[in-house]
Amino acid sequence: QLQLVESGGGSVQAGGSLRLSCATFGDTISIYSMAWFRQAPGKEREGVANSLQGGRATNYAESVKGRFTISQDNDKNTLYLQMNSLQPEDTATYYCAAAFSQYSLRPNEYNYWGQGTQVTVSS
Repeated sequence: QLQLVESGGGSVQAGGSLRLSCATFGDTISIYSMAWFRQAPGKEREGVANSLQGGRATNYAESVKGRFTISQDNDKNTLYLQMNSLQPEDTATYYCAAAFSQYSLRPNEYNYWGQGTQVTVSS
């Protein structure tokens, strides 16, 4: 069993920055990869960035490359998403997720999910 708890969302103006955190509890040793997803109202959930456990590899959606950075603190069992140059189109609920055997940005390949944290960017 695994529990994921996100924090760090909020409201910012365009061009601003936020850092999301995702603390993991439980069977963390079984995690193969982690990812951040987001879902805006009326839209499908989309992958933002993912990382092999330990940060050995990372991958980003084209829409966030150069602006977002995914990272991990293994001592704290925490995943981060640093978001810079935020734009109104980044407004969504952001979720972290953990997979036990996959490395992708496909939501259906993730086994555990956090409750989500809201990010709102105003123009």
